[in-house]
Amino acid sequence: MSKSGYADLPLHYGKVPQWLAVRMGLLGGAITEAIVQEYGRAMFLEKISDPFWFQSLGCVLGMDWHSSGITTSVMGALKGAVNRKASELGIYICGGRGKHSLQTPEELRRLADRTGIDGDLMVRHSKLSAKVDNCAIQDGFQLYLHSFIVTCEGDWAVVQQGMNTQNRLARRYHWHAPAVQSFVEQPHSFIYGPANPGAILNLTDKQAAAARAGIVQLAQERPDRITGEIRKLVMPAHHDVRQKDVDIKRLGAALALAHERGCTDMESLLLLEGVGPRTVQSLTLVSEIIHGTASRFSDPARFSFAHGGKDGHPFPVPERVYDQTIQVLQTAVQKAKIGEQDRSDALKKLSETAMALEKDFVPNDRFADWVEEERRQSWQYGGRTVSGKVPPPADSIQLSLF
Repeated sequence: MSKSGYADLPLHYGKVPQWLAVRMGLLGGAITEAIVQEYGRAMFLEKISDPFWFQSLGCVLGMDWHSSGITTSVMGALKGAVNRKASELGIYICGGRGKHSLQTPEELRRLADRTGIDGDLMVRHSKLSAKVDNCAIQDGFQLYLHSFIVTCEGDWAVVQQGMNTQNRLARRYHWHAPAVQSFVEQPHSFIYGPANPGAILNLTDKQAAAARAGIVQLAQERPDRITGEIRKLVMPAHHDVRQKDVDIKRLGAALALAHERGCTDMESLLLLEGVGPRTVQSLTLVSEIIHGTASRFSDPARFSFAHGGKDGHPFPVPERVYDQTIQVLQTAVQKAKIGEQDRSDALKKLSETAMALEKDFVPNDRFADWVEEERRQSWQYGGRTVSGKVPPPADSIQLSLF
């Protein structure tokens, strides 16, 4: 696991509609609880520190698959959902966007009074991670969001985002405490800035020790540029989800599980009644968010096929499917608490089955057809975008006989 990572995303403005924000909180909270229940708090911190997993989570929650808004909306949804169950989960999220980021130290000190963690140390870690990405590494991005995630054991992770208004990009930075040995010397694996027209000033580089020691006198000296790359994710400017953005073999396996095997497999896997193949498609991708390993998140766009996107790409958010996904996952989590593992095990089986199908799955050239079919059927699942409800297509309206 890298010490940290980053993602570059097109800078988008706007707000998440209330109907989606509520659902993002419910599903994001249930996913977090499922991960903690199955793998522990340390695994949740490891996942949220991975820029590819984080982008995949945002996609499965129905946000615009490639935009900078994923960071703000996902962390806002998680903060509300996780903090409501913080005493049970042992995970707390502090900070946020703009003025909320400035409240991080006070939130951490109040948390320390309640839990006994070292508040001063956590405040120090919070400030240092922000200072490193905003000041010690000068790559043209000014921080405007800082979220500090801490557990009752005192482990932590950071998700923060900066803005570059000149090239209209946002850059998200991820930190994972267990891998950070020093804040001032190579806290990142590497730093690479493909979008920057000039040099990147990186005072955390090992070769910058002299610069750190005599920063006032050596302010005009720049350290050598880092040429290696960390795990980085650069999202395209186009809104529509294109075939090149998705691992067709993986997506095809998930769709095959949902649509070709249909409700019979749903019964055998989930032991549920009344849940059709469209919900299986969403649950398969949600299951992978919970149980998948890091190698499964190289194409986050694939996860937008769970619940679409509020901008209508790859298709409108299917509200009824989204609500059913939330209900299935919440029920599985609650039953697992009292020792009934059937539903939790069945959800895990979904991602395992999809990976097994993937081994022999041969992709075809019907990606555009998949997207178009989802859009045509969207109204049947309560499809919705920021522009409103999706009406049925004209050729699907039943004519009156009288």
